[in-house]
Amino acid sequence: MNNYNRYIRQMILPGFGLTAQEKLGNTKLLLVGMGGLGCPALQYLVAAGVGQIGIVDPDLVSESNLHRQILFGQADIGQSKVAVAEKLMHLQDPNIQIQTHQTYLDRQNVFGLMEGYDLVIDATDNFASKYILNDAAAILGIPLVYGAVTRFQGQVSVFHLADEHGVSYQYRDLFPDEPLNDLGNSCERMGVLGVLPGIIGSLQAAEAIKIITGIGKPLVGRLYTHDLLETSSYEIAILKKDLLEPLTKEAFLATLLSDELDEIDIQEISVDQFLDLKNKGQIFVLDVRERHEYPPIDFSDALIPLSELAIKMEQLPQREICVICHQGIRSVYAAQQIQAKKAVKTYSLKGGLTAYFNKMSR
Repeated sequence: MNNYNRYIRQMILPGFGLTAQEKLGNTKLLLVGMGGLGCPALQYLVAAGVGQIGIVDPDLVSESNLHRQILFGQADIGQSKVAVAEKLMHLQDPNIQIQTHQTYLDRQNVFGLMEGYDLVIDATDNFASKYILNDAAAILGIPLVYGAVTRFQGQVSVFHLADEHGVSYQYRDLFPDEPLNDLGNSCERMGVLGVLPGIIGSLQAAEAIKIITGIGKPLVGRLYTHDLLETSSYEIAILKKDLLEPLTKEAFLATLLSDELDEIDIQEISVDQFLDLKNKGQIFVLDVRERHEYPPIDFSDALIPLSELAIKMEQLPQREICVICHQGIRSVYAAQQIQAKKAVKTYSLKGGLTAYFNKMSR
């Protein structure tokens, strides 16, 4: 970083100076997603002087991107997003080092993409990618700046960075389980006003700069929400949940995503069928609710929360299993995982404990 005049307006800030600027110049940052969040985040990070930036996105620019991804223009339609972004960022700063990755993020390539970087920004727009990034960041010990938008609201937080008490938080503290079939609130499904991702992406860049330079107080343990229609914002404290994160790459890679399980059919059985199989001793009953959920039950053979299932699969017996949860939704997903991994007949209690207690109260 030789051209200090480029950064003089931020270097004269109290508590910033040359030391903070050099930290930015020496940082390697990975930005995943070159959409509505990633475009403004990248522009501000390059402008601030972050020395090396990796950008990940598989897509080509389309016309429907242009209302919110304002890094791109009409002439870019049909071109690789990461290639266009690299070219434009070199026009802004010829000295910037940009590493492009035109690829989908998945469990097989995430470690290869993330290793060697100091910080990751999650600018993705789907649940599957957010869980992959969260879990990989936990394993690698890399801070993760989270952002999400839908319709008129956006969120920002910082995960896997210790606060003043040495406590760090993660995406699973907010949303323990991946939704079935990734029925998320993406812009494509829910819509979004174009200016909103500009605001949230800029806030993600600001959080990254704070983390790198050590200025201010990052959004650790706090979920910031911005409401565009009301021109208002608020924060909620994130509660640390008693979750077991995947501790090894092997356990992480062994975890199946919902889209890989769609073709596994699970037999959903009624309460009467469940009671018949249980009374015959034919099934092992597994409760996959989280440990804090009520009411407790005394007729299950084991409690292994869905969030812990992947790393505790070996504790299950090699026999027929019936999975139960509160409403009979998570139990289907858990049963798919079990049947795929252990090759045993696995059932799900249709309607879950709600159906069970309704039947027993008659």
